[in-house]
Amino acid sequence: MSSGDNDVIRAAGCVLWRRSPYDDGLEVCLVHRPKYDDWSHPKGKLKRGEEALAAALREVEEETGFQCAPGARLPTTRYVAGGRPKRVDYWAAEATDGGFTPNREVDRVAWLSPTAARHRLTQPRDKSLVDALLSALHLA
Repeated sequence: MSSGDNDVIRAAGCVLWRRSPYDDGLEVCLVHRPKYDDWSHPKGKLKRGEEALAAALREVEEETGFQCAPGARLPTTRYVAGGRPKRVDYWAAEATDGGFTPNREVDRVAWLSPTAARHRLTQPRDKSLVDALLSALHLA
Protein backbone atom coordinates (compact mmCIF):
# COMPACT_ATOMS: atom_id res chain seq x y z
CA MET A 1 0.00 0.00 0.00
CA SER A 2 1.53 3.32 -1.01
CA SER A 3 1.34 6.26 1.37
CA GLY A 4 -1.26 7.89 -0.90
CA ASP A 5 -3.65 4.98 -0.27
CA ASN A 6 -4.00 6.02 3.39
CA ASP A 7 -6.05 9.04 2.36
CA VAL A 8 -8.62 7.01 0.43
CA ILE A 9 -11.94 6.38 2.17
CA ARG A 10 -12.64 2.65 1.71
CA ALA A 11 -16.22 1.49 1.50
CA ALA A 12 -18.13 -1.49 0.16
CA GLY A 13 -21.67 -2.36 -0.79
CA CYS A 14 -23.96 -4.58 -2.80
CA VAL A 15 -26.45 -4.27 -5.58
CA LEU A 16 -29.10 -6.24 -3.71
CA TRP A 17 -31.62 -8.15 -5.82
CA ARG A 18 -34.42 -10.66 -5.57
CA ARG A 19 -37.07 -12.30 -7.72
CA SER A 20 -40.37 -10.45 -7.40
CA PRO A 21 -42.90 -12.27 -5.22
CA TYR A 22 -45.53 -11.20 -7.77
CA ASP A 23 -44.21 -11.98 -11.24
CA ASP A 24 -40.74 -13.53 -10.71
CA GLY A 25 -39.18 -10.48 -12.41
CA LEU A 26 -35.90 -9.09 -11.16
CA GLU A 27 -36.11 -6.42 -8.44
CA VAL A 28 -33.27 -4.25 -7.16
CA CYS A 29 -33.30 -2.86 -3.61
CA LEU A 30 -32.48 0.82 -3.18
CA VAL A 31 -32.09 2.61 0.14
CA HIS A 32 -33.20 6.15 0.96
CA ARG A 33 -30.90 8.05 3.31
CA PRO A 34 -32.69 11.00 4.93
CA LYS A 35 -29.37 12.67 5.86
CA TYR A 36 -28.60 13.13 2.15
CA ASP A 37 -32.18 12.74 0.81
CA ASP A 38 -30.83 10.38 -1.82
CA TRP A 39 -31.49 6.91 -3.22
CA SER A 40 -28.50 4.58 -3.49
CA HIS A 41 -27.32 1.01 -3.20
CA PRO A 42 -26.61 -0.16 0.36
CA LYS A 43 -22.98 0.57 1.21
CA GLY A 44 -20.75 1.85 3.97
CA LYS A 45 -17.24 2.37 5.24
CA LEU A 46 -14.97 -0.52 6.16
CA LYS A 47 -14.14 -0.95 9.83
CA ARG A 48 -10.46 -1.22 10.71
CA GLY A 49 -9.09 -4.55 9.47
CA GLU A 50 -12.39 -5.54 7.84
CA GLU A 51 -12.41 -7.20 4.42
CA ALA A 52 -14.41 -5.39 1.74
CA LEU A 53 -16.87 -8.25 1.13
CA ALA A 54 -17.54 -8.68 4.87
CA ALA A 55 -18.20 -4.94 5.11
CA ALA A 56 -20.55 -5.05 2.11
CA LEU A 57 -22.62 -7.87 3.63
CA ARG A 58 -22.68 -6.15 7.05
CA GLU A 59 -23.82 -2.86 5.51
CA VAL A 60 -26.59 -4.56 3.51
CA GLU A 61 -27.95 -6.13 6.69
CA GLU A 62 -27.59 -2.93 8.74
CA GLU A 63 -29.26 -0.74 6.11
CA THR A 64 -31.91 -3.07 4.67
CA GLY A 65 -32.49 -5.78 7.30
CA PHE A 66 -31.78 -8.47 4.68
CA GLN A 67 -29.21 -11.22 4.72
CA CYS A 68 -27.86 -11.97 1.27
CA ALA A 69 -25.79 -14.40 -0.75
CA PRO A 70 -22.90 -12.59 -2.48
CA GLY A 71 -22.37 -13.22 -6.16
CA ALA A 72 -20.26 -11.64 -8.87
CA ARG A 73 -17.88 -8.80 -8.19
CA LEU A 74 -19.20 -5.59 -9.79
CA PRO A 75 -17.23 -2.51 -10.87
CA THR A 76 -15.55 -0.41 -8.21
CA THR A 77 -16.63 3.23 -8.08
CA ARG A 78 -14.25 6.05 -7.27
CA TYR A 79 -15.20 9.63 -6.48
CA VAL A 80 -14.41 12.49 -4.13
CA ALA A 81 -16.44 12.76 -0.89
CA GLY A 82 -15.83 15.62 1.51
CA GLY A 83 -12.64 16.55 -0.31
CA ARG A 84 -11.16 13.05 -0.02
CA PRO A 85 -10.99 10.27 -2.60
CA LYS A 86 -13.43 7.45 -1.93
CA ARG A 87 -13.36 3.91 -3.31
CA VAL A 88 -16.43 1.67 -3.08
CA ASP A 89 -16.16 -2.04 -3.94
CA TYR A 90 -19.44 -3.67 -5.00
CA TRP A 91 -20.86 -7.16 -5.34
CA ALA A 92 -24.09 -8.52 -6.73
CA ALA A 93 -26.01 -10.08 -3.84
CA GLU A 94 -29.28 -11.98 -3.74
CA ALA A 95 -31.52 -11.24 -0.76
CA THR A 96 -32.08 -14.51 1.10
CA ASP A 97 -33.92 -13.63 4.30
CA GLY A 98 -34.96 -10.73 6.45
CA GLY A 99 -37.10 -7.64 6.31
CA PHE A 100 -36.71 -3.89 6.47
CA THR A 101 -37.19 -1.83 9.63
CA PRO A 102 -36.59 1.93 9.32
CA ASN A 103 -33.50 3.12 11.19
CA ARG A 104 -31.48 6.29 11.73
CA GLU A 105 -29.45 5.84 8.54
CA VAL A 106 -32.13 4.50 6.18
CA ASP A 107 -35.80 5.45 6.45
CA ARG A 108 -37.11 3.67 3.34
CA VAL A 109 -36.20 0.92 0.91
CA ALA A 110 -37.70 0.35 -2.52
CA TRP A 111 -37.72 -2.90 -4.52
CA LEU A 112 -37.81 -1.76 -8.14
CA SER A 113 -37.45 -3.16 -11.63
CA PRO A 114 -33.97 -2.46 -13.09
CA THR A 115 -35.41 0.32 -15.27
CA ALA A 116 -37.22 1.97 -12.36
CA ALA A 117 -34.11 1.59 -10.16
CA ARG A 118 -31.97 3.36 -12.79
CA HIS A 119 -34.44 6.27 -12.79
CA ARG A 120 -34.70 6.46 -8.97
CA LEU A 121 -30.95 6.38 -8.21
CA THR A 122 -29.61 9.83 -7.33
CA GLN A 123 -26.00 9.42 -8.53
CA PRO A 124 -25.25 8.63 -12.19
CA ARG A 125 -22.34 6.38 -11.08
CA ASP A 126 -24.86 4.13 -9.28
CA LYS A 127 -26.98 3.67 -12.43
CA SER A 128 -24.21 1.78 -14.25
CA LEU A 129 -24.10 -0.74 -11.37
CA VAL A 130 -27.64 -1.84 -12.31
CA ASP A 131 -26.38 -2.62 -15.82
CA ALA A 132 -23.38 -4.45 -14.33
CA LEU A 133 -25.78 -6.55 -12.21
CA LEU A 134 -27.85 -7.50 -15.28
CA SER A 135 -24.68 -8.44 -17.12
CA ALA A 136 -23.43 -10.53 -14.17
CA LEU A 137 -26.77 -12.35 -14.02
CA HIS A 138 -26.65 -12.83 -17.81
CA LEU A 139 -29.86 -10.82 -18.24
CA ALA A 140 -28.41 -7.90 -20.21
